[in-house]
Amino acid sequence: MSLDLLLQNLLSPPILFFLLGAVAARIGSDMEVPPAISRLFSIYLLWAIGFKGGVELRVAGAGVEALLPLALALLLSVVTTIIAAALLRRFLRDADAFAVGAAYGSVSVTTFVAAANFLAAQEIEYGGQMVAALALMEAPPIMVAIALFRRAQAREHGHGRHRDERTEAARAGADAPPLGTVLRHAMTSGPVFLLVGSLVCGVLSGEAGYAPLKPFLNDVFYGVLVLFLLDAGLLAGSRLDALRRAGRPAIVCGILMPLAGAAAALGIARLVGLGVGDAFLLMILAASASYIAVPAAMRDAIPEADPGLYLPMAIAVTFPFNVCLGIPLYLAAARAVVGGG
Repeated sequence: MSLDLLLQNLLSPPILFFLLGAVAARIGSDMEVPPAISRLFSIYLLWAIGFKGGVELRVAGAGVEALLPLALALLLSVVTTIIAAALLRRFLRDADAFAVGAAYGSVSVTTFVAAANFLAAQEIEYGGQMVAALALMEAPPIMVAIALFRRAQAREHGHGRHRDERTEAARAGADAPPLGTVLRHAMTSGPVFLLVGSLVCGVLSGEAGYAPLKPFLNDVFYGVLVLFLLDAGLLAGSRLDALRRAGRPAIVCGILMPLAGAAAALGIARLVGLGVGDAFLLMILAASASYIAVPAAMRDAIPEADPGLYLPMAIAVTFPFNVCLGIPLYLAAARAVVGGG
């Protein structure tokens, strides 16, 4: 990996303002981004990347070359959830293992936006199918984690193991909403619905619809991203105390899991012949962890899972690792393996 590339990423305004927000939170500054403004930034970024991705997807067409990476990306998100949960159950409670597995099987829109901006700075092109993959990979890991957790509840109840944990799980299972309700909420949650809806609008309107919106989609985007990452830094800095309580294993997993996911995605990219830009973004998706959609879903579906574990792992370990070190590392690996760029 080029040291210049790493320094370029670390010294870019989005990363610097993310670090500024984290420092502000740690020193007790009263700096804040009003919640309404933060929500507006999220809506804008989701709309922008979804719409632009839809336009790119229409230009690329709906052939096998576009659909195969999407299918494999979706499969990767599900497999990641299953494997991560199985490994984490060795030293975490079932509820926590499945919640963390869902977080790392799902994706981070913020990380994707930062990575897409990094590609633009490097003048590397990518296709709209990766935006479609972003939308597709968000909800299925949540569904899989919930289904597997309920299955684990039933098994432990049937085999009579771990009486206290079994009783707690059975009580939580009785109080949890029906699986169909949880799945519907996952699919219709604000971030997922806006991203998918914007993607569809971009596909339907095409380049003719993109042209009059181009200044708002391109010129404004970078400034909003900087302010959004400032807010993300404030959130990450405020979660470090909870992470410290979780201990060293959580920190190690928060770094190893994105590296493993990126490596698997790179293998898929090589298999299906993706270009450097698309391979890099697929690696970013596989390496990222959700700290928005998954915590919202776990709060209702697996309420006994500790948000002081899976939330800081995603926002205070994996997210900073990816945006500061992972982005240039993954791009260097994509260039080395798939070539070009």
